[in-house]
Amino acid sequence: MTSPTWQHRPPYQGPTETSPARKSFTKKLRGACHCGRVVYWLSSDNPLNVKYCHCHDCQVIHGAPLQLAAIFEKANMAFERGVEGLHFYKTDSKAAEHDLPCKVSCGTCGSFILDEGRNMVLVSPSLLTLDTERLRENFDVRQHIFYSRRVKDIPDGKQKWAGLDNKSELLHDD
Repeated sequence: MTSPTWQHRPPYQGPTETSPARKSFTKKLRGACHCGRVVYWLSSDNPLNVKYCHCHDCQVIHGAPLQLAAIFEKANMAFERGVEGLHFYKTDSKAAEHDLPCKVSCGTCGSFILDEGRNMVLVSPSLLTLDTERLRENFDVRQHIFYSRRVKDIPDGKQKWAGLDNKSELLHDD
């Protein structure tokens, strides 16, 4: 039996594999789940954006008041090992399936690895090796989304959007 085609496209390719979407890959930042069965690399150490998401799905799935997410293009991520043990979850249909957008976790320890969209991935910075001050600063939160669904106020001076950023009301930090 052949593997599904998505396993041969970013972000699921290995670091040495190429495709039309990714001609080459340079390992810059390592990520791993709690048990170590899933290991991945990012070819960029500077995310496009870093957000706190306060949506109800993130609150329930992560068992926390919010999710911290760093956004990268899919081609900037490559799995070194563990793709075969990933679990996928489609929040819209509440089904365990790889249908975009979906949440991806380790099938062994349950660590949340990423949210996969059509063009981007949202990775969990807590799984990354951020061992310098500069790297940690690259992952400073820039804004909140779905802040209208927040569990607790966070008066941090960051932009706060009622829903998606730039597509909903910008709320004031009271």
